[in-house]
Amino acid sequence: MDAVFDLAAVVVVLAAVLGYLNHHLLKLPHTIGLVVIAMAISLVLLAVDGVWPPLGIGDTVRGFVASIEFSETLMQGLLSFLLFAGALHVDLSSLVKRSKAIFAIAILGTLLSTFLIGGATWLVVQGLDLGVPLIFCLVFGALIAPTDPVAVLGILKRVKVPPTLEAKIAGESLFNDGVAIVVFSVLAGLATGAGGHGELDAGAIVTFFLVEAVGGAALGLITGFIAFRLLKSVNEHNLEVLITLALVMGTFALSDLIHVSGPIAMVCAGLLIGNIGTRFAMSETTREHTTSFWSLIDEILNSVLFLIIGFEVVAISGALGYVELGLIAIPMVLIARFVSVSLPIWGLKWLGGTFTPGAIRIMTWGGLRGGISVALVLSLPPSPEREVLLTACYIVVVFSIVVQGLSMEWVVRRLLKTGGAEGERGHG
Repeated sequence: MDAVFDLAAVVVVLAAVLGYLNHHLLKLPHTIGLVVIAMAISLVLLAVDGVWPPLGIGDTVRGFVASIEFSETLMQGLLSFLLFAGALHVDLSSLVKRSKAIFAIAILGTLLSTFLIGGATWLVVQGLDLGVPLIFCLVFGALIAPTDPVAVLGILKRVKVPPTLEAKIAGESLFNDGVAIVVFSVLAGLATGAGGHGELDAGAIVTFFLVEAVGGAALGLITGFIAFRLLKSVNEHNLEVLITLALVMGTFALSDLIHVSGPIAMVCAGLLIGNIGTRFAMSETTREHTTSFWSLIDEILNSVLFLIIGFEVVAISGALGYVELGLIAIPMVLIARFVSVSLPIWGLKWLGGTFTPGAIRIMTWGGLRGGISVALVLSLPPSPEREVLLTACYIVVVFSIVVQGLSMEWVVRRLLKTGGAEGERGHG
């Protein structure tokens, strides 16, 4: 317990100190600044270690980063809070109006992106003679396909996009990670022979997918409704905030126990409480306290998450021989994102929907990858293939957060100025 507290203390202190430095020196958006500074510190430490190996700085820092266990920290710790906090502030009515587009891109788009990236990665690794089997390339497609809701919602806080388009971007990012995690679980099981998926046929895979996704949604709605009834029966803001906290922790733990999608459960519970709960079960005082509490949780955990992402360069330093694949993967992932957004939108247009002319370009460039992709690749068992995928994943994620994140405001402003994103008509 002391070790866990000490580790948490170091991470939070670093997040505060580096956040302060970024605020006064770099003046970058908070989370992006943390990634940049943490990466810079990591690279400096690795350079010092290379010049003076006897100091053992590299091993010390590498041991510290490894002790954080990023995959478990995010997937079993931070993710439930971050997804609930994100969904809590999303307008459900806007999501419902655009549900066709959101679910088409979140489900069909994610599946399409998985196989496009996986197939392209297999062709590239053949050319580079890296010896990565096709199934592992598909695993890479699954883990890098989803946009990260934490990163995307963070960008939407400071970049002004038309409300109708914002609903699509936010909704898709909240749901596609749940879809991708289920797809990743199936493909990773096939690749590693773990989890009993080695002999699954197509029907069994579809059943597994539906149980995880539909079961997760049902669990989130059931526990969210129970919490709603409890909130409605009391008028004590401290107790009501505690009920929402219990909802998050209890639902996520239960989802793991009954093997349904925790991320999807969190999104559904957050949407229910954030829209119906705050309107019909909370007083104005409780609503303010609940919103403030979860906004604070969101900001603190975001800071911790992006700080750790920046330091993860130390963890992959031994696998940096595969940088070439990572650099090639950047345009590959963007092209796949463009196709996987375009086809569902074009299909819905053919059925009568109308969309912002700039929606495809904004959603392509705004499809940030983040901590979920890094956590998924780190969850793979040690193997030569894992080292290759880890480097490629990290390079894509860093490019996405830093380059796409910093330029997103400029891209949106440019499209708005040229009339490419002036609002939407219809249900699209």
